[in-house]
Amino acid sequence: MALEITDATFEEKVLKSDKPVMVDFWAAWCGPCKMVGPVIDEISNEYEGKAVVGKVDVDANQEFAAKYGVRNIPTVLVFNNGELVGRQVGVSPKDTYTKAIDELL
Repeated sequence: MALEITDATFEEKVLKSDKPVMVDFWAAWCGPCKMVGPVIDEISNEYEGKAVVGKVDVDANQEFAAKYGVRNIPTVLVFNNGELVGRQVGVSPKDTYTKAIDELL
């Protein structure tokens, strides 16, 4: 299961992580987000211990969505050493997401 990330925990769990981090920006009312969510959960389980995989509910947490220019959801951002290194907007195949992590491992 993907880690729940909030505005309050974003800096610690994402920007200060010593592992690659994938963050799914989503909302409960978003149809495409419901397609991406289970894929993100699978990736979270597969990469446990190797990467951090989390989700930010943009309705409840808008600070970092705004900071990183998330205008459409789902948007999946990839961070390495606190730097934004990847962005995927919309629904993509699972291997698109896993490739982004694999390139950082």
